[in-house]
Amino acid sequence: MSGITYVRGDATAPQGKGVKVIAHVCNDLGGWGKGFVVALSRRWPEPEAAYRRWHRERAGNDFALGAVQFVQVGPYLWVANMVGQRGMRTGSKGVPVRYGAIDTALGAVAARAGELGASVHMPRTGCGLAGGTWSRVEPIIEGRLIEEGVPVTVYDHD
Repeated sequence: MSGITYVRGDATAPQGKGVKVIAHVCNDLGGWGKGFVVALSRRWPEPEAAYRRWHRERAGNDFALGAVQFVQVGPYLWVANMVGQRGMRTGSKGVPVRYGAIDTALGAVAARAGELGASVHMPRTGCGLAGGTWSRVEPIIEGRLIEEGVPVTVYDHD
């Protein structure tokens, strides 16, 4: 039995009480405009603006596969932009998802969630445009978040 709670709904409207972190995977090219990020941008401008600035200024910051940027969008709500995807298209080198980068990023998300006393909310991250499989991502979430005592809710959009 997984410790992850699965619900039908919108991960940009996380359910429950307390501080929440919405975690999702971004690419390493600075592109933002397809998939879950569209829903984020419809709700808040800050995550996209922060991500684009982070990428633009990457020569002087930690922007890379496995890095996470935390953007506060409400008094008790944060968005975690996790760089877990190399490029944007499936091609000769396979799918864009990078499981090791997602693992590293979720370690940082677990640490921040612990500091904030937060739960983590997400779509089936890394499994849409990034091309990942849930059977590979789910154990990473369990190892990085659930085993650290961080409650996780995964949203399947209707």
